[in-house]
Amino acid sequence: MSAQMLDGKALAKRLREELKEKFAEFTAAHGYAPTVAIFRIGDDEASAGYARAIEKTCQGVGAGSRMIVLPQSATQAEVEAALDMLNADPRVHGIMILEPVPDQIDHAALIDRMDPRKDVDGVHPLNAGRLLANRPPFFVPATPAGGLRLMEEAGVSFKGKHAVIVGRSDIVGKPMALLLLHRHCTVTITHSRTVDLPGVCRSADILCLAIGRAEMVKADWVKPGAVAVDFGTTYTDDGLKGDCDQAGVAEVAGLLTPVPGGTGPVTNVMLMENLLAAAELLAAG
Repeated sequence: MSAQMLDGKALAKRLREELKEKFAEFTAAHGYAPTVAIFRIGDDEASAGYARAIEKTCQGVGAGSRMIVLPQSATQAEVEAALDMLNADPRVHGIMILEPVPDQIDHAALIDRMDPRKDVDGVHPLNAGRLLANRPPFFVPATPAGGLRLMEEAGVSFKGKHAVIVGRSDIVGKPMALLLLHRHCTVTITHSRTVDLPGVCRSADILCLAIGRAEMVKADWVKPGAVAVDFGTTYTDDGLKGDCDQAGVAEVAGLLTPVPGGTGPVTNVMLMENLLAAAELLAAG
């Protein structure tokens, strides 16, 4: 068996073209483009690179972006004051608070303080709670949303399937589990303390990997014909690697998202979908 690779690059390209039309329609109707504020504290290079990638994605679909950079020495009060201005600014429709933040900054307090209507990253407790209860409107973190979209586009059947999530983060593992639960999967969330993790993974019809350990999941962890969605992005001396041994798993799985080129390209496009939805909700009052 050789897995069908789910092409995130091709899907992202098509979705961007569709979003360009939708953003143009919104801008023509309202006289302004949906705009995201990218809020960064300090000088972390990875964070700066991610901010530039978001800015480029915005340009590609016709969205606006505003870069807010505070110094490494910023105080909690200064950061909160800047965030309050973004919350109140009608020209800002989405806010992203990038990590990491300096040690003196309470990141959780910033998330709680953000206007949940502008939370295009889906990290505010209100959005997390509405996702849990499946009570729209809510924003889903872009990474799991992209993984789900790849599966939907490939025609994956969810109802009654056993989905195993490896990883329990608030931004990938948990929301991915809820998205699949709401589509009638039976869901198991696993983590580093799970007993017989390989055995649990082998029971999965849909295996979602979000652990951040390069090539940890081997071919004998995967049920023949399973769907394997790899969210891993670990930089190694041999390049970017996912959480599974791609060559080995590809010989067992039925569908597989490659790394690179799988879930990654779709993530920022999902962020743009959230931004458009936020602008539409705010415009509706």
